Amino acid sequence: MKYTLIYTLFLMSVFHTSCGQSQTEGKKILISSENKGGITSHGPKWVTRKIIQDRKGNIWIAAFDGIFRYDGKSFTNITSNVSSARFFSVLEDRIGNFWFASVGSGVYYYDGQSFRNFTAKDGLSNDVVFSLYEDKTGNIWFGTGGGASCYDGKSFRNFTTRDVNCIFQDKKGKFWFGGANLSVFDGRTFTTLTDKDGKAFKSVWSIIEDKKGNILFGDDDGLWRYDGSSFTNFTKRNALSMIEDKKGNVWTVSGLPGSRSWVLSRYDAKSLSNEKPTVTNVKLREDAFFTVFEAYDGSIWVGTGEGVYRYDGKTFTDFKSKEGQK
Repeated sequence: MKYTLIYTLFLMSVFHTSCGQSQTEGKKILISSENKGGITSHGPKWVTRKIIQDRKGNIWIAAFDGIFRYDGKSFTNITSNVSSARFFSVLEDRIGNFWFASVGSGVYYYDGQSFRNFTAKDGLSNDVVFSLYEDKTGNIWFGTGGGASCYDGKSFRNFTTRDVNCIFQDKKGKFWFGGANLSVFDGRTFTTLTDKDGKAFKSVWSIIEDKKGNILFGDDDGLWRYDGSSFTNFTKRNALSMIEDKKGNVWTVSGLPGSRSWVLSRYDAKSLSNEKPTVTNVKLREDAFFTVFEAYDGSIWVGTGEGVYRYDGKTFTDFKSKEGQK
């Protein structure tokens, strides 16, 4: 394995206790009785990029036709009367407030009473925002089309001009950044990682840490495992999204090499340390899979190019229409 160090001062300087220097408030959008969002009988019907579950058990969905909240009975399009932006991600922070990442309109902050819209004019590195992440100290990170931004509740600090698709902090406190390449910050140096042949990892869209402390990530060449000293490429399927479930199985959504088909896959927990883990193709489809998520009840939710589905271990539930939910 080889490393390429980035000796750029402004890249290094962002990792202080506070992310920012000057205070910014963003554009405030008050919610009136007319724009609290519309209740619908269906979920999103367009590209769905992120699914989470809040502390109350509600499912939140970021899609190109809005931010949807599902309470187990009905959906509410939270942003229907606030923004027509295409949404890429959603995050609930430790205080219980929400952040919505959009393609072209920056980030929206929602406290249940009002919205604030943060854009490049407020210090965000770019208005195309792919991902959201809250670190161990409560700072909110944004992976954008023009780098990464860190917000400490008062202001932004930005670093790197490359696309950043995903951000992750491991158990040891190191930050991992996926996008145009794979890089890590260990508290002293900012490093771009390459494989044993010196080849850079490109188009990294997902990074997780499994229960054994391995870093798993997907790039153009497939799915990789990093054990702290070496990289293992154990499948040529990329991983646009990836989770580890409660049992230790790893779920991915991937495009099949040389095919227009996409697949939801489950890698068996007991074989993950093997060079070729046991994988089960749970579902194939021609329309793209974009994200995968495990709910508190163990059900697996997937976002596609035409909405969201829930898998209970036997069947898939379609939320595109009221009839599909039966």
